[in-house]
Amino acid sequence: MKNGILLCIMLVSAAPVFSASLEELAGAEQAAALISGDRIVEVQLKNPSLRILPRHEELRRVIAETMDSLSPSIMVETLYRYQKPRTAAGGWSDAERAALFNQALALSTLTGTEYYSASRGAMRTFYESSRVIDGPDTKKILPDPVYSVPPPSLTLYARQKDLTFGDNIYRYSYLSVADAFFCVQENLTALTAGIIPAVGRNKLRNVMAVIDCGDSMLIYLVSMAKAVSLPGMGERIGNSFTNRVEAMLKWFTGRADKALES
Repeated sequence: MKNGILLCIMLVSAAPVFSASLEELAGAEQAAALISGDRIVEVQLKNPSLRILPRHEELRRVIAETMDSLSPSIMVETLYRYQKPRTAAGGWSDAERAALFNQALALSTLTGTEYYSASRGAMRTFYESSRVIDGPDTKKILPDPVYSVPPPSLTLYARQKDLTFGDNIYRYSYLSVADAFFCVQENLTALTAGIIPAVGRNKLRNVMAVIDCGDSMLIYLVSMAKAVSLPGMGERIGNSFTNRVEAMLKWFTGRADKALES
């Protein structure tokens, strides 16, 4: 009898979780655009509001808390549909979910990430360096963590140097539920563009949500900030945040390829 109960538990834990459809999460019109290969982007440089936030209860709670604590003046949102390989076409298994979650923790692999700079007309390095550290004070370098089971919540600290805002310390807060996981990046040091102050300490939030949709995943990214009000800085910061979102999307989809095809 005990062996039978144990077998049932193992089968349930190994089974793919129930996933909402792309249409349920994004709406019919946006789902059709995503299926056709489009990436949906919204850039707002004044009085921003959420325009393409997926209909996922836990994500909406996370975003609402983030918005309330920040009251952003600049926001860039993007939606992207990631098509899973045939071998992972159902709702993600526990092993696939853990593999994807671990890729989101692999912050050292952001080093060397590139994006296309429209102003320069060429590819440009986004993060010159990126490493997990033990805390904002001691800054001891640690290896990227790996979990066999994603924890419900997790906090990491990272020291990252990008070519726009320099060398800074960030806090990464991870949340995991059955059909999704979320990552919230917050700056613990003020961001400057050269000698010009751009974003004060704790005034930046970058959120990445990865939501399972059965044969695909919906990836939502939003970069928001309470930026300084200086002539010409709004557009510059907005462009930088658009590049930041593009770089993060390119990075994670590349890591997802490795996780699901291995």
